[in-house]
Amino acid sequence: MKELTKTSDLLDQLRAFDIFKDVDDEALQWLIDRSTYVMYPKDEKMFRAGDAVDHMQVMLRGEYVIRRESEGRQRELGIWKAPYVMGVLPFSRMTEVMADGICTADVYALELHRDCFVEMVNTSYPLTQALVSVMTNRVRDFQQMRLMDEKLMALGKMSAGLAHELNNPASAMVRSSQELHKHLVQTPERFKRVITLRIEPESVDRVSEILFAKMDGDREGAALGLMEREERSDELTDWLEDRGVGELERIVDTLTDWGFTTDELERVADTLPDGALEPILEWMETNLTTHSLVSEIQTASNRIAELIRSIKTYSHMDQEPSLEPVDVHEGIRSTVTMLNHQCKKKNVSIIQELDQDVPKIKAMGGELNQVWTNLISNAVDALPERGGQLIIRSFRERDCVCVEVEDNGPGIPEKIRGRVFEPFFTTKAIGEGTGMGLDIVRRVVEHHHGSVDVQSEPGRTVFRVCFPVGTTAA
Repeated sequence: MKELTKTSDLLDQLRAFDIFKDVDDEALQWLIDRSTYVMYPKDEKMFRAGDAVDHMQVMLRGEYVIRRESEGRQRELGIWKAPYVMGVLPFSRMTEVMADGICTADVYALELHRDCFVEMVNTSYPLTQALVSVMTNRVRDFQQMRLMDEKLMALGKMSAGLAHELNNPASAMVRSSQELHKHLVQTPERFKRVITLRIEPESVDRVSEILFAKMDGDREGAALGLMEREERSDELTDWLEDRGVGELERIVDTLTDWGFTTDELERVADTLPDGALEPILEWMETNLTTHSLVSEIQTASNRIAELIRSIKTYSHMDQEPSLEPVDVHEGIRSTVTMLNHQCKKKNVSIIQELDQDVPKIKAMGGELNQVWTNLISNAVDALPERGGQLIIRSFRERDCVCVEVEDNGPGIPEKIRGRVFEPFFTTKAIGEGTGMGLDIVRRVVEHHHGSVDVQSEPGRTVFRVCFPVGTTAA
């Protein structure tokens, strides 16, 4: 920084500020006389995170960028250009800088020490009023920025979770389809062996009955314990070896998976002529394996479809943001799906105690989902890596539908419990929270004429939101 000699055009430069349009020249000249005229060269820091704030800075020329460290990385919050007023302002409680300000061009500014503010109030009410309006606008803009940060952080968490959730079934589909392709390559040869057999129609019907009864039922082999499976596999291997069946390992594994017993194979063998058992068992194994792979692909694709339905429900795609009868359970379930990866990452068990008889409420579904997202996400963040439990319950209390989110975390200390709904208040580390999550909850609930409160003690924290039935949002 370099201190400069004041020039005669400073008054004209202040006149270029919209905020000073109702301030007379005498008051502006007072501001010039009490200030220091300085220049910050390009690439120099005008202020640093953690510095005490003692001056109001009226930027006449130049521009600067604000950067803040988040999770070990520098994040750019925006560029501010002259004419602009920054630093501490009259009646502001600001004491410390929260980010770095780096000049992107030479900055010329007037700096007024906060000790002059009392004199300013007594000298010119319009000047004081103009600067207070700057503070009001700054708070509003900063709040909007933090709200956007909160939404982006929530979106980032859900995007990461969804990417993980979608990756599992997508990978399963790719893997199963590849296996199915390799498996089908072997089918023509096996079909040729079966088609050349001379088998009576009654025998074909009997084999088909046994095979499709298995395919239409549950896979009994999946329920076998390790020891039971080994015993069943050994029994089938011995039975097949006694009858000269080849390629035992593949056939035995498939038959065991589907819960076949030697008695059932005996019934198959009894219906077939000599030499037909091995080709028929191979044909059965082909059908069973194909059925398994197709079922895996179907299960994976259904999971992807379920996730997409949850995304649409959560975001209320294809719907205008308007008041409509909303089933709170639908939003809760879709939100749990969205945050499922976050819960699984910390091994959190979720219990849903939802009263199916609660009525719908007239609300904006997208806004309600912001409530569920913040309450559930905060609860999960508060839980330990092991043994965490989350209970979501709904019930009707008089003329209200109430939803509680309870966790068995360490609880909220009594001295800060009354501040958790304040904007910008957070107990999380820098970069992990903006302090706007519960403020969003409070504002959405109030918008719907509802109420929100918290009860907390070590091992039990409950956030309760209640919405009146039959009322509309403000």
